Amino acid sequence: MRKISDSTIRRLSLYLRFLEQATTQGRTTISSGELAKLGGTTSAQVRKDLSFFGSFGKRGLGYTVPELASRIRDILGLQRGYRVVLVGAGRMGGALVQYQGFKQRGFHIAAIYDQDARKIGSRWNGLVVRDVRHLETDLKKERSDIAIVATPADSAQQVVDRLVRCGVKAILNFAPVPLAVPPDVRVKHVNMALELETLSYALANR
Repeated sequence: MRKISDSTIRRLSLYLRFLEQATTQGRTTISSGELAKLGGTTSAQVRKDLSFFGSFGKRGLGYTVPELASRIRDILGLQRGYRVVLVGAGRMGGALVQYQGFKQRGFHIAAIYDQDARKIGSRWNGLVVRDVRHLETDLKKERSDIAIVATPADSAQQVVDRLVRCGVKAILNFAPVPLAVPPDVRVKHVNMALELETLSYALANR
């Protein structure tokens, strides 16, 4: 399978959201131009993004909304559910647990872990915060597809090492530190400060 860039995958995710909005509006077709305008790109880019995965739509008629939405969900792997564990019951972790968009996309947060005795045993959105010492035992009983790491920077690598040994192959990292993982493990970093700095640059260079 050819290598598809992260930017292409992000645009597909945006297209899916626009298609879902079109569905709620009763739309049955949509053009590449409309998707491009909504996504801040060009019609040619929309067609190129989709062409990586086959033939879509008909010239002059556009795309069938339900069909294209279904195909993109399949491409993004959203036709199935994913079991997610969250390590780090701080403010960021609390916000992530409350976010309903995960469940709507099939990402089910099944367990929360922390090492703080004041948080262990507390209930978050229907889940009891578990002692992180039980991480290996729990994952041995029921494997997780994805882990979210929202720990302090100084403990993130240790947590990730444990997750990797338990067979977790996909990690979303909110800790402000680079992580070392084997080649077969995928890590996505979410750096809030970096994102704000890009906005700061945009404001300073208008």
